[in-house]
Amino acid sequence: MANDKLKKSIKFNIDRGGTFTDIYAEFPYEPYYIVEKLLSVDPENYSDAPREGIRRILERIQGKSISKDNVDTYAIKSIRMGTTVGTNALLERKGEKVLLVTSIGFRDLLQIGNQSRPKIFELNITKPELIYNSVIEVNERVQIITNDQVLNDIKLEDPSSLKKGTTGDYIKVLSTPDRNEIKSKLLEHYNKGLRSIAVVFIHSYTYHEHELLVGEIAKEIGYDHISLSHQLMPMIKVVPRGLTSCVDAYLTPLIELYIKNFTKGFDSNIGDVDISFMMSDGGLCPVDSFRGFRSILSGPAGGVVGYSKTTTTLIESHNNNNNNNNNNNNNNNNNNNNNNNNNNNNNNNNNNNNNNNNNNNEIKHQPIIGFDMGGTSTDVSRYSGSLDHVFETEISGLTIQAPQLDIHTVAAGGGSRLFFKSGLFLVGPESVGAHPGPVCYKKNGYLAITDANLILGRLLPEYFPPIFGPNQNEPLDLDASKEAFKELTDEINEFQQKNNLPPMTEDQVAFGFIRVANEAMCRPIRNITEAKGFDCSQHVLACFGGAGGQHSCSIAQNLGMPKVFIHRFSGILSAYGLGLADLVIDTQEPCSLIYNQENRSTFEKQLNQLKENAKKQLLDKGFPDEEIVCEGFLNLRFSGTDTAMMIKTPDNHDYEAEFKHNYKREFGFLILGRDLLIDDIRVRVHARGSDLNSLRINDSTGEPLKPETIQKCYFESVGRIDTPVYLLKSLGGGDSIDGPAIIIDNTTTIVVEPTCKANILKPSGNIEILIGGGKSKAVTTELDPIMLSVFSHRFMSIAEQMGKIIIRTSISTNIKERLDFSCALFSPDGGLVANAPAIPIHVGSMQNAVKYQVDTLGSDWKEGEVVLSNHPQAGGSHLPDLTVMTPVYHNGKIVFFVASRGHHADIGGITPGSMPPFSKSITEEGAAIMSLKIVKDGHFQEETIRKVFEKSRNLSDNISDLKAQIAANHKGIQLMQELINHYGLDIVHAYMYHIQKNAELAVRDMLYDISISNNLKPVDTLISTDYMDDGSKIELKLTIDREKRSAIFDWSGSSVEVYGNTNAPTSITLSATIYSLRSMVKSEIPLNQGCLAPITTVIPPSSILNPSYDAAVVGGNVLTSQRLTDVILSAFNACANSQGCMNNLTFGDETLGYYETIAGGTGAGPNYNGFSAVQSHMTNTRITDVEIMEKRYPVIVREFSIRVGSGGDGKFKGGDGVVRVIEFLKNFTVSILSERRSFQPRGLMGGGNAERGLNLVQRNGGKLVNIGGKNSIPLEKNDSILIFTPGGGGYGKKSSDSMIVDS
Repeated sequence: MANDKLKKSIKFNIDRGGTFTDIYAEFPYEPYYIVEKLLSVDPENYSDAPREGIRRILERIQGKSISKDNVDTYAIKSIRMGTTVGTNALLERKGEKVLLVTSIGFRDLLQIGNQSRPKIFELNITKPELIYNSVIEVNERVQIITNDQVLNDIKLEDPSSLKKGTTGDYIKVLSTPDRNEIKSKLLEHYNKGLRSIAVVFIHSYTYHEHELLVGEIAKEIGYDHISLSHQLMPMIKVVPRGLTSCVDAYLTPLIELYIKNFTKGFDSNIGDVDISFMMSDGGLCPVDSFRGFRSILSGPAGGVVGYSKTTTTLIESHNNNNNNNNNNNNNNNNNNNNNNNNNNNNNNNNNNNNNNNNNNNEIKHQPIIGFDMGGTSTDVSRYSGSLDHVFETEISGLTIQAPQLDIHTVAAGGGSRLFFKSGLFLVGPESVGAHPGPVCYKKNGYLAITDANLILGRLLPEYFPPIFGPNQNEPLDLDASKEAFKELTDEINEFQQKNNLPPMTEDQVAFGFIRVANEAMCRPIRNITEAKGFDCSQHVLACFGGAGGQHSCSIAQNLGMPKVFIHRFSGILSAYGLGLADLVIDTQEPCSLIYNQENRSTFEKQLNQLKENAKKQLLDKGFPDEEIVCEGFLNLRFSGTDTAMMIKTPDNHDYEAEFKHNYKREFGFLILGRDLLIDDIRVRVHARGSDLNSLRINDSTGEPLKPETIQKCYFESVGRIDTPVYLLKSLGGGDSIDGPAIIIDNTTTIVVEPTCKANILKPSGNIEILIGGGKSKAVTTELDPIMLSVFSHRFMSIAEQMGKIIIRTSISTNIKERLDFSCALFSPDGGLVANAPAIPIHVGSMQNAVKYQVDTLGSDWKEGEVVLSNHPQAGGSHLPDLTVMTPVYHNGKIVFFVASRGHHADIGGITPGSMPPFSKSITEEGAAIMSLKIVKDGHFQEETIRKVFEKSRNLSDNISDLKAQIAANHKGIQLMQELINHYGLDIVHAYMYHIQKNAELAVRDMLYDISISNNLKPVDTLISTDYMDDGSKIELKLTIDREKRSAIFDWSGSSVEVYGNTNAPTSITLSATIYSLRSMVKSEIPLNQGCLAPITTVIPPSSILNPSYDAAVVGGNVLTSQRLTDVILSAFNACANSQGCMNNLTFGDETLGYYETIAGGTGAGPNYNGFSAVQSHMTNTRITDVEIMEKRYPVIVREFSIRVGSGGDGKFKGGDGVVRVIEFLKNFTVSILSERRSFQPRGLMGGGNAERGLNLVQRNGGKLVNIGGKNSIPLEKNDSILIFTPGGGGYGKKSSDSMIVDS
């Protein structure tokens, strides 16, 4: 081959994954492309997988040996790479040591985060460990000024302290950092070996000077890597911006080292090769610009770009050429004998006609769902003409601010573990990983989805390379998988026999797990389509990833999708997609302007300047002007909300009209009378990168197809039958295969289900599968453990989608940002069926509200009517929690109920926020509603609502949030009716009761196990007592009957009703009971009414737990509920007391109100420490970000830190509480409603008690005043409140040999 032909001719596209590295290399001569797949880590054979893959391909093309340590770059034109190096380092916590520098008072802010816990029913709270090693607090602080009164005061008192931020906001410098002090501290940590630094100061997104100073000093000292938060992502919200800076400092040095090691193995001309990396936003960047915080989704992003470009092309191309398809079973004459994975390649290098020019194509814009199923998890995404981006997402417990593709991940993949617990089939979330892997890997692994596919005949061991076993030289072990499934099937049949259910075969069990996994993977797809108002059935499923082909037909059938597209390189689509990606410069600046004509010239000038700067970077890299595309965006939101939308510059430049159009489409309404604000100005400039050639395969010969082999394969509708197996390389364009069938390629196995048809598209060789209706096994009302799991997922999915609607359509901070709401489904009698994980205090009590309306309204409840209630005697918790209930009708009868409960920020009452510390009757707490029809005959009764809530301080938000709750219920009704229409009412009802029965069984098993493990008598009684701060007793007499597997919760020893507001309605006690029981069940069961079936509850009337009609109850919901939970869990010896409080803080005046609950410590347990600075038990609401809070309200948050040492000591230590200090910049009424200020949270089994909480007010002059646990006090300008929240109790006596001396 001539050298001039080779020179700069090969384009390498590489996806370096955690397990495998895939390479797609393309060149303008035969054989035109080569695919290479190798292990990402194989130190015995090579030091770097991408470079080794390049070397192997070059050897094959050039026909000569090439050194592993000095790879010749003569033939290399470009290298594009997507890599999980950063992602894996983040997940495994193997990044660089990082020093965090932050504002004084906030050393723990990033650790506290939004204060919520990830899993509400886990007593042993776990979060990924921190990624910074040390913290320096700098005595610096600035104040943002958005309140006119505060601004005028400063102009009079100290005008020289005012600065202008980059957003246009006024800034007051409260304290300037001391250069010498900073240098001394940075030197101290530098001398300890730290070389990477992350800097984040409060409001640095708009005021940069203090961060720049620290960066300058760090550079002088010699720090290798410096991440300044405002330079990475200048967006408001200090927690995600700070975490992003830490991620960048943590990963970028690692990535730079990786790139250095990668390039040093090439010859000296590597600098002349165009090397670029895929970023999380789906754009390429030059190798020298690749940063850690932009790398997190580098791997999967290539696949999204790949399917978004190729599937659109496929749809159009196939539609234009379908007259060429021969639907008979044909056989392609395979003339190409080379072994480079391109056997059918008959590429004309000059033919770039992809049939993409037909702009009138009727399905050109048909939306696509990307389905990328790997070993550990499955990623789903949506494409409809443009890539969808998000700018804040959580990965490995860290909230990151950066443009990223909107990819949703579910913990279900080929390696997901299989469990059978309490009659329920469970898939994941645990994964068997690559080691030990599934049973069939022959490394003493665990049963996984891969094993299920293997024994069902959907995977053929002979077509897998022999890389398994301890020496990685054996084939997949089918016999081992069969034996493991036999053992599991025996266990399942033992359960079946006990419950008078028919036995199951190994095939039925294996397929059952497949079906449950499929349903789990359907949930995120429904969440990105149906929950956003898109019809699933109007989408095409683009399947890629190694495991997706075995599940794609079933997924599409479940979702009613008509087609599946599988690219010929689906197994390596992330690599192939890199060749189609654009080089992108994405940059933005914060802004704080009102969108109006007056400010237009200002923001357009800023936008144009950003475009010019970004475009110049691409011009400097040699891209011609005509290949560069500039896109501008304004990040807009309504004032008073946090829901911003990134709006691309419209053709007519009317951003407001475009924003309102998108907002109404997304949320269903517009907020009238509010300004439109610009939060950010963004540009995305890209140079065209889609330069892969249009590859072709040979057309079909038209002769009948001959399968490679026949495989016995199991399908639900027909059982195990002979199934033809075809090799993709042997098929030609136009061939068509009726299911059932299996199509195998080197990188994927595709199962074509019965009633489906696979078409090989020409000329591309991609696969289109037309989805038939399919014949599922007939579902009856009799309990089937597989269908039990399926219905559990479906019910939960409906509740989740209701939650998505309420987030999208609500307005208030409480519901939209703090997520203080819950959605659930209920049986016709009002019993809880399923709820989306949200606020535990709502969950158990909502069914009482529904049952009350069922009993009260009876036949008076008409179709189309919606009822509102909040009264504690009608199943309410406290008055701010408004419950909206709607019946689900079928054939004129109520067959289900859906309901949503949300905490409204104000509904009247004697103090702003409707959480008065000293209320003595319910009339002082706000509007109390037993039953009110707020929708009649399809009409919203706004006039009536305005009268009922006439004393609310924010009536417009009340009305908007009620409409959001109604919309959420409406969505739930639609989805329930779809489910009923699909299965039939009798079956849906049957599984509603089966699921409740399953939860009952799990709780009965738990009661039995606890009786045994605690050495109780067959019928034994335990007593647990605690006290409220006013001395009121909460006492539980718990009797467990081992034989009946039941328990009596007798609260008769508790105090009488109090003349205060810590009375708890009976629904609160039931809610605390159901939460505690669910938390002690160690498996993933749905939370529903069945949990209470084994429980008899005794609550005397006129007691603190069953107060009279007009008793005050606001504190019962937020305080007594926590004490109830502590008492229950102590009785079971489950864990020590948590902080026992929600620390409810409100402030406001007649113009505004603010409400928050504040985290504390959780109790330690039998084998774990408590967790610090987190919400516990009956609440899980988030805290407002400091920068958002200070921009919206005239306050300064002076400190938010962990209260070190406040947790109880013991063998296992309790978690610590927090310190929160807020200074007020104008006169406000401030109220605190809290507990554990008198009695300490108790330790258990010899563990120490935690520190009690403390509430102080500091007057402007410095005087400190203890205001007690419950108080409402007028504070003046520059007064502060200091809240010290309680810790959690310790567990177990601390032994002398475990004593630790803390220096």
